[in-house]
Amino acid sequence: MKTIHVTAAVIRDRDRIFATQRGYGEYKDGWEFPGGKIEENETSEEALIREIREELNMQIRVLKYLGTAECDYPGFHLSMDCWLCEITEGRPELLEHEAARWLKKEELDSVAWLPADQMMIPIIRKELEKMKLQEFKWTREPKDFRETDGRIEIITAPHTDLWQRTYYHFRNDNAPVYQTETDEKYFSFIVKTDFTESHHRFDQCGIVMYLDSDNWLKASVEYENEQFQHLGSVVTNHGYSDWATTAIPADIKQMWYRFSRREDDYCVECSYDGITFSQMRVCHMHEGKGTIRFGIYACSPEDSSFKAVFTDLEMTECAWKAHDGQKPDEE
Repeated sequence: MKTIHVTAAVIRDRDRIFATQRGYGEYKDGWEFPGGKIEENETSEEALIREIREELNMQIRVLKYLGTAECDYPGFHLSMDCWLCEITEGRPELLEHEAARWLKKEELDSVAWLPADQMMIPIIRKELEKMKLQEFKWTREPKDFRETDGRIEIITAPHTDLWQRTYYHFRNDNAPVYQTETDEKYFSFIVKTDFTESHHRFDQCGIVMYLDSDNWLKASVEYENEQFQHLGSVVTNHGYSDWATTAIPADIKQMWYRFSRREDDYCVECSYDGITFSQMRVCHMHEGKGTIRFGIYACSPEDSSFKAVFTDLEMTECAWKAHDGQKPDEE
């Protein structure tokens, strides 16, 4: 059976990818990722850049290889290299296709993909769940941090913290937070934290939703001593912090967190293995409607410093399911 080797662009724009509807030939009206045949003496990436220029009249940057779909069609075998790309110049002009759509993760099954393209959908769905760190922004950027391929390391500065009024009667609002922004009303955010180097009382790192100095929540493990540490969360509404903790062994040095949103209600969960999560906190954020910011933070409230490591950042469909018990009260 004849093998045809082609290359295809999975063009990403934040949380969506670009799909085109074939406008000619035996497979007319089928949906596909734009691209085409690899010519003699061309690499797959070179062919892709040329094809996108010819088909859509725009320039792209090839970011990374996603995989090759091997698919048998009547009369030939198709070998299709797929590459994650981004637009660098221009906007799509449909010179050969009859239609196009930008699709979010939950819309990937809304079109009739051609067989080889359909094979790539699980990989692309997973790719869309990964967080793009280019979209994260610092509030109080730390002097010492490193960001490489989905890994963030923060060296905390002494006397940094987030706290408002309650019990201690002081306010600290100088910890660095690294966040992205969304108006999605239902989602979950997962991150793995490593705090192996924490060694001083109150050293901490974890997840955060920092709206402003008076409205935020955080969850982390705080170092206490060589016997135990505190796994806890702080919810701050209108300038007052509400803290809840439980003691865990001091030899635990990694923790996953899952932060979930259902409109202006929120759930924070933790996990020792990234698979089984346990609920830490359910709360309402008075200023948590509409667009929010969420991400990670690390700090050392006392005279210390340590390296906090964050990996496996992922945004998924909301894992916190709607309540299925007592019906809501009538208002």
